[in-house]
Amino acid sequence: MISETDRFRVVSEKKESCGLFGVFGDAEAVQKTYFGLHSLQHRGQESAGIASSNTDLIRCHTGLGIIRRVFRSGSGLLEKLANPIAIGHVRYSTTGASKAVNSQPLLAEYSRGQVAVAHNGNLVNASLLRDEYEAHGSIFKSTSDTEIIIHLLAKPTHVSNPDPLAHILNHLQGAYCLLFLFADRIEAAQDPYGIRPLCLGQIEKGSFVVASETCALDAVEAKFVREVEPGEIVRLDKDGLSSRFFVKPGSVTPAHCIFEHIYFAKQNSWIFGENVHEFRKKLGRQLAIEKPADADVVIPVPDSGTSAAIGYAEQSKLPFDMGLVRSHYIGRTFISPDQKLRELEVKLKLAVVKEAVCDKRVVVVDDSIVRGTTTRGKIRTLRQAGAKQIHMRVSCPPIRFPCFYGVDFPTKEELLANNRTLEQIKDFLEVDSIGYQSLEGLLSCVSLPKDHYCTACWTGKYPIPVDTVFNKFAMEHH
Repeated sequence: MISETDRFRVVSEKKESCGLFGVFGDAEAVQKTYFGLHSLQHRGQESAGIASSNTDLIRCHTGLGIIRRVFRSGSGLLEKLANPIAIGHVRYSTTGASKAVNSQPLLAEYSRGQVAVAHNGNLVNASLLRDEYEAHGSIFKSTSDTEIIIHLLAKPTHVSNPDPLAHILNHLQGAYCLLFLFADRIEAAQDPYGIRPLCLGQIEKGSFVVASETCALDAVEAKFVREVEPGEIVRLDKDGLSSRFFVKPGSVTPAHCIFEHIYFAKQNSWIFGENVHEFRKKLGRQLAIEKPADADVVIPVPDSGTSAAIGYAEQSKLPFDMGLVRSHYIGRTFISPDQKLRELEVKLKLAVVKEAVCDKRVVVVDDSIVRGTTTRGKIRTLRQAGAKQIHMRVSCPPIRFPCFYGVDFPTKEELLANNRTLEQIKDFLEVDSIGYQSLEGLLSCVSLPKDHYCTACWTGKYPIPVDTVFNKFAMEHH
């Protein structure tokens, strides 16, 4: 059964996918993985874990909460794990509830020895594969879609394949960046569409790093080498870095998640070939061209709307100011079950600087609006602070469709823009005007070819077919 809190979690605002980090051949691999995960904490705060190997034995520790909580200072946990090879994971659950058993990396033993797996993304065919394996007697410990990967690896007919990993990756459908820790190596894989980001770095000669975002490379002073390509498996072992493809390079048109650029990734990260902050500023400038406003000041909804607001202010020659200040002590996943508490939470999370907005016509720039309830709460606090007019500007188009590839958007019915006209959205949010970026405008800002991005949450055109109606708790009913 799904508990009420878990049920409530489904209907909250947008959530992250997960963060991955791995280091091969470094005496401080575990410590560096800890720091790397710390800088990826924005990608998920529900659970964290690190698995490490001394080339012979893999050890693993996972727990619920942020990385600092799971590896409390003074607990000695990091010291116990100290080994030259490590992978780590910070999780936001997109499949399977937030339970300790779903924390990653998942560690298992099979005929070829031990393996630990960390996954970012969402497998759309996990339920079908799981039904098939359970029918043949497989026993599952967790409700996450990642565990099916271990069962695929362990299947006798797959084990005997010349390249078992490449073989089993062809069975998976959906979005996935995967880190596999075997006793003597790390294998990093990216799905054929390259939906989520994954990059490679180098600390010193022979010491390699793999991470979800380049901000994590900066945290351990690693040099960015390149991004892992769609359909590629990168092996890090004693011979250094080697690569192979499990699908023919160029046989699939990439579908990079543009939401990574708009919202998830950290401003200092470099993903899909460009810097996130610069890209968001471009979006803001384009938004100002498309949806200008007669106003006195531009303020962002921090933190993800800040870069776009800077671009908007630059383009419209309006002053930029911080009218909302974010508390960094409330995680992105703090959810209250009742409306009154939720409104209080919005006030706790975002405080208004009255002096910046009082008696002014204000442009509020945000990266996106999902359900709209928290946005409406912010608008009300700005009104109470004396804002004369409020013009809402959004750096991406209206979100009308759910995501099946690792972003936990609510169901279609709960999305603000689903079945509402712009006028109705304006009334719901209680703003004087609303302006969304057009899809053409958004795509005019990207550096790769326009058809190399997934735009399903705006268009409903899914690059990977989703046959069954997907529910993140589908595995809970097994």
